[in-house]
Amino acid sequence: MNPDQAETIALQALAWIAADEELLPQLSGATGASLEDARERAQDPAFLAGILEFLTMEDRWVQRFCDDHSLPYDAPMRALMALPGQQRDEWP
Repeated sequence: MNPDQAETIALQALAWIAADEELLPQLSGATGASLEDARERAQDPAFLAGILEFLTMEDRWVQRFCDDHSLPYDAPMRALMALPGQQRDEWP
């Protein structure tokens, strides 16, 4: 996966979380970011990595997100690893 694809998945995840009445407050609580902050930082790869890290905290969120977007269940983690500064040796 290339960084552009990863950013697209992260932006999809951000929009998906923002539309969920249960998840949006949890994201705000975990990150301290408001919806306005998210809009302003939506092009920042580090912020997008944080969105994907939040999403991947719960398998059920990953499954729902991936099902809603017809993505394989490993796509959010692969996207996270493809963002600049996130590459890790232990993830292929």
